[in-house]
Amino acid sequence: MPATLPDGDPVPADGALPAGALEGLGTRPFAFYVHVPFCVTRCGYCDFNTYTATELGPGASRESYADTAIAEVRMARRVLGDADLPVETVFVGGGTPTLLPPDDLGRVLAAVDAEFGLAPGAEVTTEANPESVDEAYVAKLREAGFTRVSYGMQSAREHVLAVLERSHTPGRVPEVVGWTRKAGFEHINLDLIYGTPGETDDDWRASLEAALEAEPDHVSAYALIVEDGTRLAAQVRRGELTPPDDDAMADRYLIADELLGAQGLRWYEISNWATGPDAACRHNLLYWTGADWWGVGPGAHSHVGGTRWWNVKHPAAHAARLAEGTTPAHAREVLDAADRRIERIMLELRLAEGCPVDLLDERAARRAVADGLLEPAPFEGGRAVLTLRGRLLADAVVRDLT
Repeated sequence: MPATLPDGDPVPADGALPAGALEGLGTRPFAFYVHVPFCVTRCGYCDFNTYTATELGPGASRESYADTAIAEVRMARRVLGDADLPVETVFVGGGTPTLLPPDDLGRVLAAVDAEFGLAPGAEVTTEANPESVDEAYVAKLREAGFTRVSYGMQSAREHVLAVLERSHTPGRVPEVVGWTRKAGFEHINLDLIYGTPGETDDDWRASLEAALEAEPDHVSAYALIVEDGTRLAAQVRRGELTPPDDDAMADRYLIADELLGAQGLRWYEISNWATGPDAACRHNLLYWTGADWWGVGPGAHSHVGGTRWWNVKHPAAHAARLAEGTTPAHAREVLDAADRRIERIMLELRLAEGCPVDLLDERAARRAVADGLLEPAPFEGGRAVLTLRGRLLADAVVRDLT
């Protein structure tokens, strides 16, 4: 979640949505994202809206955060009225959600269930750092109703973890995955980052191999982005670290696709591989396919019926507004038909199933097929799907197709 909030239109104090946003409410999948904005330390590459204890200041705390999040869940119910909205997925992200006691995470999930009801078979995920849980913790998560855990592994090489300022050791990941599987979790994701300064192709292969040895059913692999304002960006600017070039990043992606595919994990989104449809992250699929979701927490983004809004950044401001009974939303935007078309292309084209060809500029689509960026497909009622080369150039392809 980016640390900088965009400008937008004012939001009514009670958080009421435009009438158009409520049309069709309940006919689209509905989800919750819960942002937990706390970390023990800030990693040098991180630009997310997170706070260490020294950065937090008065007015908010880990101890009171579950109650604040529950207050926003209850506000969501008031704003959305009495529409039947079974929650298909809940995703708790951060920050480091597992800095909160498992009972607190369970209370937030219970509030979602009490106010909206969890759909049968709902997917409930929390992110976690490997060093932030133990065997008892993950067992309590499972008892609370969580069905999936996503661990921030990042790398299996100590020198790479050191550059990223991650505090766990490589051996910690298989240990926590073992505990998680023992607790009854069927779905486990490992997050990896490629392109860290000083990382070699061999380092990256070793990280992928270590991840696969833990036998997760899902792996996410993201290219490192050097974000302005981070310590990593300052080190790069001073010449202390040199990030890899685009060709190196492309090579790392190809290595990931080859090794993961060889072990039965197939790409279903540009940066995500799973052992099968049941292992894909259903929550993220809802994002990519235009569903409705409510984002709880400071800086969290929400989307309902073409209206998007985002909360104030600081936990103290977020808590104060909810204590006053007013919306924590900072601003919002209402997407018009052109915006929604572009967004559909941007998101759906990232998926292995692609997007409808009729959304695209036809001449650009035919050119992309000729250039080997899109799979050959019929241009009437078909779907545009990126080739492997197209995945490497996805941002440029999307720009051309819109």
